[in-house]
Order: sequence, then C-alpha cells, then structure tokens
Amino acid sequence: MSMRRKKIEPQRGTPRRGFGIQGMLLVSLAVFMVFTLLVLFVFQVWLLDSFYRHIRNRSMDQAAAEIGAVLGDGDATENAVYDLAAKHTLCVLVYRVEGRVARVITSAEVSNDCIIHHMTGDYISTLYSEAKNNGGERHTTVRLEDIGTQVGQPHLPGQPQTKEDATLQQNSESALLVRVIRGSDGMEYVILLDAELTPMSATIQTLQTQFLWIAGVLLVGIFILAFVLSNVISSPIVRMNESAQRLAQGEYDVRFRGDGYREARQLAATLSYASQELSKVDRLQKELIANISHDLRTPLTMITGYSEVMRDIPGENTPENVQVIIDEATHLSALVNDLLDLSRIQSGVRQMEPESFDLTEMVRQTLLRYDKLTHHEGYVILFDASESVSVHADRSMILQVLYNLINNAVNYCGEDKTVCVKQLRLQDKVRICVIDHGEGIPPDRIEQIWDRYYKIDRVHRRAMVGTGLGLSIVKGILEQHGSEYGVESKQGEGSTFWFDLPVIEESDGNDQE
Repeated sequence: MSMRRKKIEPQRGTPRRGFGIQGMLLVSLAVFMVFTLLVLFVFQVWLLDSFYRHIRNRSMDQAAAEIGAVLGDGDATENAVYDLAAKHTLCVLVYRVEGRVARVITSAEVSNDCIIHHMTGDYISTLYSEAKNNGGERHTTVRLEDIGTQVGQPHLPGQPQTKEDATLQQNSESALLVRVIRGSDGMEYVILLDAELTPMSATIQTLQTQFLWIAGVLLVGIFILAFVLSNVISSPIVRMNESAQRLAQGEYDVRFRGDGYREARQLAATLSYASQELSKVDRLQKELIANISHDLRTPLTMITGYSEVMRDIPGENTPENVQVIIDEATHLSALVNDLLDLSRIQSGVRQMEPESFDLTEMVRQTLLRYDKLTHHEGYVILFDASESVSVHADRSMILQVLYNLINNAVNYCGEDKTVCVKQLRLQDKVRICVIDHGEGIPPDRIEQIWDRYYKIDRVHRRAMVGTGLGLSIVKGILEQHGSEYGVESKQGEGSTFWFDLPVIEESDGNDQE
C-alpha cells in the first residue's frame, strides 16, 4: 500500500490577508510612540501653564502656613517673612487688625511688579471681606489694571517712577493669597501673598516647536527600530513556518533553524525533535502496514488454498485439512482481536475494572494452558515463586500481559526452548519476570521493541504463538495501570521482561471483595 502526498491547501475560512509579525510589530511600536508623544504633549505643553500656576499657589500656601505659625512674635514674624519671600520669590504684606483699622506690621518686596504694594485700601478691604466669608482664605489671580490703582500714587513704597515701568506693571499678572488668621497673641492678622506669574505663552510656543521636531525624529527612529526588530524577531519564525509547511507535506527530513533569540532556538529544537519523531512514526506505520498485510495474507492464503484443494480434489476433505483451516482462522481472529485491543487501549476506550485476586495462582493456571506446546514441541516453561501474593488490578488485562510476555519469550527463547517465569517480592510490590535464553536485544534498540510490529532484525517472520503485537499491548496495559515495566537484555544470553504491581495483604483483599 502506498501513501500519496498531497499539497496542503489553506482551509476554507482561513484568513489569507492581514498583518504579519513585521506589520504587527511596526503598528504596535507606532501606537506606543504616538501614545507617548500624546502624553508628553499634554503634560509638558498643554498643561504646562496649569501646572505652573498650581505650583505657585502651593508655594504660597506653604509660606502662609509658616508665617501664621509665628504671628504674634514681632522679630520672628519679620524674619520669617523675609526668609520665605526670598525662598519662594514672593511679595508679602502682613496686617494686624485693630478694631476697624488694619496696620501693616511687616512686608517684603522681591520685585517692583508686586501688585499687593500698589493696591488701594478699599481693594484690600474687599479681599479681606471675601477671605472672611470664605472661611479665612481667598485665592485669586489679578492684573495691575484690574485693581483700579492710580499709577504714581502707590499704597506702599516700591511704585515705579517711569512710564515704562508703569506699563510693565500694568501688564503683569500675579497670583494672590489672602489669609485671615489669629496669632499667638490673640490678635487677628491678614496675610497677603503675591506670586508673580511669568507669562508662559513664549515658553509654550517654544516647546510646541521643539515638540514637533522631537516627534519627527522619533517617528523616523521608531520606523527604523521597528524594521530592524521585526526582521530580527520574524526572520527565524518565517523560516520555521516555511519548514513547517514542508513538514506538513510529508517531508519528515526537514530541519528547523532558529537563529537569534533563545525562544526561537528552543522552538526550532522542539520542531526538529517533532520532525524526527514523525519520521519514526511514518517509518513504523509503513512497517506496520507491511507486516499486518503479511500476517493477514498468510492465513488467508492457507485458508483459501486448503479450501480449494478440499473442493477440487476428491478425498482431500480430511480432518487434518479442516484443522489447518480452523487453526489459520483462529490465528487470523487473534490478530484482528489484538489490533482492536491495541486500538482501544491507546485511544482510552478500554477502561480498567480492577479487582483483588491471587496473582500467583493466576500465573500457575496460565502456564497449564501451554501443555500442548510443552508436550508436543519440546518447550519447557518453568515457574518460580516463594509465596502467594495478591494484587488489586484488572484481572483480564494482567492475564493478557502475562500471555503476551510468555508468547514473546517462546518465539525468541533460543535452542534450549526454555522459558522461566519468576515471581519476586519487593517490599510492597511484586515483580513478575519472564526470562528467555535467546539472541538478546541490541542496547540501542531496547526502547523501540515496545513499538507496534517492531522487528529487531528488520526481517518479518511469523510468530510461532501470538500475533506480533504483544509488547505494544503490554506497554499500553501497564501504563494504564501506572505500573513500572522494562526489559534487561544481553546479546547472546537472552532477555528478561518484567513488570511490577503493588501487593495487597490478605485482609485488605478481603475487605475490598
């Protein structure tokens, strides 16, 4: 039977268009860059003036709190006012309210543009009233022309004397804080703080221009980086995808290369290993088909031949010829049953039905069924057991394991035609060993003998007993039981196949029954 390879076509519904890994990486990096630039623009350009005003207001709140802590102590108040004015670049006026009159007790002027030093008494009274009505504090932003002050008639010293200075003052903007607080001497004080607000329009315009240049440079850089990274990341995957397509078409000798990063190398190694295993499976599948075809053809040929002889030749309808047909039909039935058993075990359809039973007695009863083989063919099958042990397992499955191991030993036992079955007690386990003195197994092929229809000499020969699928069935059953199993072999001296089962005490066995 030959297998024809066909080209693998994309299934219906499989998308043939869309982004590859290069496109996805490029788009992802571009989106990330746009998001980053947007964040930078919002916080460093659009919200720059808001952040600046917030910082100036916070510095005034801190200075007002520190001044309020020393109100009532003349020298301490004056020193604090001067220090804080220099530290935060603030203009300060502190009034003490005495009845209906407010008297300046200290002031600090760090700039000629301080608005609070050019306010009229009425305007200050208005700010005082607003602060009182607002819980003792009032934040505001004013320009010099907004307060109705007559240039040249300053409320306090520090008013500019030239027209240019007056124009500069009238165009300036300041943040004001008015706080009404009671000092440690019990008197009421009014703290006026003036933080000059530097115009940010020119700075913002400069940052906007700079931002456009930065965005352009980053765009070019991000596209170059995305191109380089996409090639580095995608090239191994593209090569492995091409190799995988060849593998899907049946080229099992393909090898995968994963140059570059660690994950690509690991994936390439995994795919190369999978390719090797698929190659083995393909080879074993072909051998399985050839061997099964041979084993099916032989009994069918015998049945057909003897049937035709019995039909066409008078006197050939003898019991001996009928027995040959029966034997070949029985062998054919056993082969089909073993194939079905192996298929059910490997697919998980055949489920275990564990029970407690005497394993030693089961082995003895099994060996009695080989009497015909021992009496007529000259085979010797020995059983060595020092005690009886019980196990909890699927009785029919373990019986099948035992049959297959003994049949395998009979087929390869060598010239002495001797098979020895040993039972060994290993603490809480029992080990069953089936020993032959045949040719043995080469060390490099021991792991492969459990494969279906694997032949050590690669030359197919019909088994004397069994169907040739025994070891595969043994492997499936024992793995389903979770049992340990193995083989020890030395060329020219024979092989020992063994498996372990957990032992149960007699009382435990009775309880479970």
